[in-house]
Amino acid sequence: MIKKVQNYYIALVIVGLVLGVLLAVQFRVTSNLQGQKTPGVQRAQTLVTRVNEAREKRDDLQQQANGLRQKLDKVAAGVELGSMKDELMLYRIEAGLTGVTGSGVEVTLNDSNMVVQPGGNPNLYVLHDEDVLEVLNELKAAGAEALAINNQRLLSTSEIRCAGPTILTNKNQRMTPPFVITAIGDPDNMVNSLKMRRGVVDNLQDWGIQVNIKKVSQVTIPAYSGGLSYEYARPADEKEAGQ
Repeated sequence: MIKKVQNYYIALVIVGLVLGVLLAVQFRVTSNLQGQKTPGVQRAQTLVTRVNEAREKRDDLQQQANGLRQKLDKVAAGVELGSMKDELMLYRIEAGLTGVTGSGVEVTLNDSNMVVQPGGNPNLYVLHDEDVLEVLNELKAAGAEALAINNQRLLSTSEIRCAGPTILTNKNQRMTPPFVITAIGDPDNMVNSLKMRRGVVDNLQDWGIQVNIKKVSQVTIPAYSGGLSYEYARPADEKEAGQ
């Protein structure tokens, strides 16, 4: 009987030792997990942080978009939009990007119909690029607000130069006489400027160049049809513009 009791206590001791070892191991593993995060846990927490940051950024952008939309609605509903449209249209007219109409003049230039005398220089009796350029400059000086030659709108960058028997303008537009120049502005000022004594028309007619000038109550000049590109010019900020 005593031996059975002893065996029983020994068994209890062994079970107790085993349970103690298991509890110790479990406690250590749990402590390690709590004290040190695994890579998977760290990755998950990083993703959660990024998601929260993205949500905050989205909310900020949404608020900005709402604010800009409110400003746009306010401008569209107010009188400022009308003035902005008028200002934009004025810039488009000055840039030649829209067709214009108004009173003005029409000047037709053609080669001389005089017979060249023997030994004479035939080049003196035909139109050259500088002849056309002088007429255009005179019209500008007289207040022309828009100009076209043979229905090609002229800009501040439009060239008038000789290209063999033709005149070249707007990079690739070749023209031959007769040249029809249309100008919008004060008709009286422009006609008087062209016809002034010993002016541009007098000089051309000395060589028999045919010049016909007429006032028109309504002339239409089309928009510039070529391409626009600026490789070197760029907008100047206020500081640069003031220097």
